[in-house]
Amino acid sequence: MKALWLVSFRPIGKSRSTDLNQSIFVDSIKKIRFDVTFSLTQFGEKNVKEFIDNKKIKNFYTNISKKQLPTNKKYSNKIMLSNALNQFIENENFEYLIYSTADIVVPNNLFEVLSGIDKKEFCALIYPNIHITNDKVTSNFWPHYGIDLIVFKLKKENALKFKNLIENYNQFDWGIIENFYVSMCELLNLKIFNLFKKCKVLKYDNDPKTFIEDRNWQIKSWKENQKYFLNFLNENKLSKFYAYGSYYYLLYKILNFRDLNLALTLSYIIFYPLNIFKKILNLVTKNFR
Repeated sequence: MKALWLVSFRPIGKSRSTDLNQSIFVDSIKKIRFDVTFSLTQFGEKNVKEFIDNKKIKNFYTNISKKQLPTNKKYSNKIMLSNALNQFIENENFEYLIYSTADIVVPNNLFEVLSGIDKKEFCALIYPNIHITNDKVTSNFWPHYGIDLIVFKLKKENALKFKNLIENYNQFDWGIIENFYVSMCELLNLKIFNLFKKCKVLKYDNDPKTFIEDRNWQIKSWKENQKYFLNFLNENKLSKFYAYGSYYYLLYKILNFRDLNLALTLSYIIFYPLNIFKKILNLVTKNFR
């Protein structure tokens, strides 16, 4: 069987560290003994076509002009997903549809672990990542925001349902991606498996300065995508907590005792009291300024 890997690359030649991280990402997949085809939807990013040609990877390549996006938008995960679903449906042999970012190292036992899940359809993900900063591991289990590898094992019927459900959904630039994918599991009736105790994802820190993606840009983008997402949730009668509950709700939705080990249990124990305390402290500080 085969896997269709949904991803998009940043411009090549703009940031040395980003170029290296993306190269490491591709090489980590090439080392795995599994038939993988990349679903690449790019939005005018320079030198990406040459990069993937040099890497000699199987791919569906689509380039969309930024003129087709709303003003000042860089990319759309929804458009990328739509293209991938069309490719998944039109090609009979794909078993897995995988979403990831391009700044991770994919575990070499991923498909071995996936093959051990006794379900004809499911969603599998890995949370939390192991973070790497300046070539050093900074966190092995400490909770954070970000799910950077999500796997769907789908039959064609559910893939078609997936495609139809997102027809009127929009998403541009950063944010709401994990929230959206976890909500889709409810609509597609897929059990979620967190593979953390069997697989580890190494996550490299991005280079936000080069690509002008500071925290203000992220917040603005998140709020815009939250509006699109709320419309999607309302149309499909899903809980608004997917949009308002942030990772408090997402981690609850992906929690299953079968997936826990000591490190993941510690991650949950730390996440909730630590982040709730920070929010209360921020509110108190804000009110007493």
